[in-house]
Amino acid sequence: MKIAPLPLPMPRDTRFGKGASKLLLPLCAAFGTKGLVVHSASVKKNGRLEALLSEKPGETDCWQHEGGEPALVQTEAMRRYIQNTAPHWVAAIGGGSVLDLARAAAGLSQAPLSVQEYHDGAEIPESPLPFIAVPTTAGTGSEATTVSVLTNRATGVKKSIRHPSFMARLVLLDPELMTGTPASVLAASGMDALTQAIEAFCSRGATCLTDALAKDAAEKVFNALPGACSGDPSFFDDMMLGSYMAGLALASARLGLVHGLAHPLGARYHAAHGLVCAFCLPPVLAFNRPVIPGKYDTLKRIFRRDPLEAIAALIQKLPLASPFTGQVLSDTQAIIEETLASGSTKANPRDVSADQVQALLNHLFQ
Repeated sequence: MKIAPLPLPMPRDTRFGKGASKLLLPLCAAFGTKGLVVHSASVKKNGRLEALLSEKPGETDCWQHEGGEPALVQTEAMRRYIQNTAPHWVAAIGGGSVLDLARAAAGLSQAPLSVQEYHDGAEIPESPLPFIAVPTTAGTGSEATTVSVLTNRATGVKKSIRHPSFMARLVLLDPELMTGTPASVLAASGMDALTQAIEAFCSRGATCLTDALAKDAAEKVFNALPGACSGDPSFFDDMMLGSYMAGLALASARLGLVHGLAHPLGARYHAAHGLVCAFCLPPVLAFNRPVIPGKYDTLKRIFRRDPLEAIAALIQKLPLASPFTGQVLSDTQAIIEETLASGSTKANPRDVSADQVQALLNHLFQ
């Protein structure tokens, strides 16, 4: 059964191409002279941050993400900093965690309640603070969505917050920023992008518009990922574009059971989100196959072979190892409840029961 389609939100301004990141300060001047740049440690270590900020047309502060999945406590600390320093805009340069953290902190900077209260379900007010996204990895599609995925470290709950005003005012897609990224990171983030494209394509919320984006994204990422992981920069363009297009598709169509499982599992087993998605994708696609015959056939044409066989072969080529190997499944009931409560699971093309989630977990941990 279809679900009501969401709007197809898009960033106001997207620039793509080698060197696009150099436009950051010149274009952000339109938002004001005082900015905050949130960045990963690697962007500072490899010298790219200094290069981007070498010409400062105004006052630009920096905030380095401590690493790992973004948490409520980090978001609250950054939000207080934004409240105290009052920047005219907030830009994020890094992977999906950096983008999610900065977007949430900027989006909630003038909201009256705590970050935790919004994570728990309080209604989020409109945000006037411009957010700018400069991704350095190709996978999460975070630059194209209104969503921030945050973890409550005290409870272990990992879920999304979102608001239309969280959408980036400006996105700079620069494939050169992927240079030097470890192959393991490229592989995990790329599998996240592929999963998002497939889930958005098969989702109950899919439309002809999101299908067009998702199909193209799946083809680009599937074909480019092995070459990108080998370090060949000629594949970075398609990886970055494919990730962005998958993000646009999921922002409207939503996702599915892979992401319903990935959030509780990633939070408990401290595994990279893309890595969890990579190993959840095959069993979930097999589970959904009976109810998506037409779309499964389309994926077969895109991958030029049976999708399950194609994905299994792709995973074998990549530097990926299951995060569940040697682990013991625990807290099972809570994982099942969080999976079934997930908005992603509700968009899955096939209805899901507790027993079926249990069977999938057993398969993952066998």
